[in-house]
Amino acid sequence: MTSVRALARLEREEFADLLEGLTPQQWATPSLCDGWSVRDVATHTIAYLGQSRTRLLINMIRARGDVDRINADQLQEQAGRSPARLVELMRQRAEPSGAAALYRGRVGLIECLIHQQDIRRPLKQPRSIPEDRLQVSLDYARVSPVIGGARRTRRVRLVATDMDWSAGHGPEARGTGEALLLAMTGRAELLDELDGEGVTLLR
Repeated sequence: MTSVRALARLEREEFADLLEGLTPQQWATPSLCDGWSVRDVATHTIAYLGQSRTRLLINMIRARGDVDRINADQLQEQAGRSPARLVELMRQRAEPSGAAALYRGRVGLIECLIHQQDIRRPLKQPRSIPEDRLQVSLDYARVSPVIGGARRTRRVRLVATDMDWSAGHGPEARGTGEALLLAMTGRAELLDELDGEGVTLLR
């Protein structure tokens, strides 16, 4: 069985492969993250996961737990990095460390997996996400207080239609594992890809 740390490393290496092939126009394309371009998403991912655990704690204290403020500050600080440098950093730091290594690499895995889809979908470059990575990410999204998957989907039973995964209690919301994960992480447009009575509650 492949370790979560190994899955996180593979996910980040594939993220770097994706970024390396982008044109200048694609780097400027709006992502699924409101107000962020593809470049912004890549910059955020690298900056967030590149923090040491101590630096992450300091940033959380300074921002009084406001994750949006931390993200905005980091984007401003890293705005001068070229696409080539972003690709280089994404590849160099593939092995989970610092913030990326939290929860045995789950933070690094889910951060790269979700944000890669935030980029791929607007660029119309879909992929088949390996089921082992998706399984770990779905489980972690449900328990992480930062991601808030359980909070967003309470009173609803989530059922994946393309893999053996389900969670929660109540009316069902059914869809692919990818759609369920992105919906749990706040991508409201993904609710259109789900079926079942539970979708009304999710909206």
